[in-house]
Amino acid sequence: MPVRTGVVGLTALALAAALAGPASAAHASAGAGSAAHVAAGHAATERAMEAVVRSGVPGVTATAGDRRGTWSATTGVGDLRTGEPRGGSDRYRVGSITKTFVSTVLLQLEAEGRLSLDDTVDRWLPGLVRGHGNDGRKVTVRRLLNHTSGIFDYTEDEDFVRTYFLKDGFLRHRYDTKSPAELVAIATAHRPLFAPGASWSYSNTNYILAGMVIEKVTGHSYATEIDRRIIAPLGLRATSVPGTRTTLPRSSSRAYSKLAATTTGPTYDVTTLNPSLASSAGGMISDSSDLNRFYTALLRGRLLPPEQLKEMKTTVTAEGIPNARYGLGLIDRTLGCGVHVWGHDGGIHGSTSSATTTADGRHFLAFNFNGDWSGDSDAVIDAEFCSP
Repeated sequence: MPVRTGVVGLTALALAAALAGPASAAHASAGAGSAAHVAAGHAATERAMEAVVRSGVPGVTATAGDRRGTWSATTGVGDLRTGEPRGGSDRYRVGSITKTFVSTVLLQLEAEGRLSLDDTVDRWLPGLVRGHGNDGRKVTVRRLLNHTSGIFDYTEDEDFVRTYFLKDGFLRHRYDTKSPAELVAIATAHRPLFAPGASWSYSNTNYILAGMVIEKVTGHSYATEIDRRIIAPLGLRATSVPGTRTTLPRSSSRAYSKLAATTTGPTYDVTTLNPSLASSAGGMISDSSDLNRFYTALLRGRLLPPEQLKEMKTTVTAEGIPNARYGLGLIDRTLGCGVHVWGHDGGIHGSTSSATTTADGRHFLAFNFNGDWSGDSDAVIDAEFCSP
């Protein structure tokens, strides 16, 4: 689904098929309380992670926490060439989880009186969203953040898919730099999907524009504002906005993709790439512990005043996504057992991630698969929050 795959709009990268292969045993550690007591509360999550590896994903790393303490576990490998296992402190590309950070900055700016969510895109980016029926004078910042703008998702453009998601194009263009304006131009070459506010459709273009609005309002890049307002205050030492940097910081595992419209065939190492193709829609890097710290702080009101947090949690129907609604860069999900959680998913080449937290911030989970063609993220979330 589009929220799951994040910046990777290619349907072929949806998490679907199962590939043969043995799962290695999960390696777990506990950060507080009796290790055995803490680990026992996450046994179902370990089993779900092992099932992900059996389905073909090279490896999984996860960190969770609840009233019993903090628990981390890994299973599978981080490097198919050497067989090195995944690490509990692996840094990875978080894809569309970036959107929650971007939305948080814009809501902070609203709280400071520097913009309104009801400002039009054209107020801040005059003339940028024009042509083929697109009109930035009719799209508000709020519509960008909750995906009701109707603006086409640039990652669904056929030429963009061939160039950056399929093997021949990706291997030639993986280090290309794309400017936000170029990404918006790809989107506005298409007609909008619907009139602003008339429906819902996940579009990475919305958050490219949101990042550009941050820069226009503050005079600084979205990366600078995320670092100043979120990363530094929360002490997120594994989190970064890489810009055009093509490598992952240590410690990290390799990332793998099929780079094809199938879930079989050769597997390619896609660890290094220029994340400007995702930019403010999905370019960030983090680890599981930092993501848990961020979402816990957000939901406990440490990053936003009550009014802005309420706006972020005001949701709309997310068409085609069962039991989920979309706020302002935040997904509201009701699990099969009735537990209510908030967070976001993210996908980019070779990396599938999820961060999920209860509304009170007391139970949280973040994890990453270092492959983008298989594995059931929902099963891992359900195992963590729905098992006794």
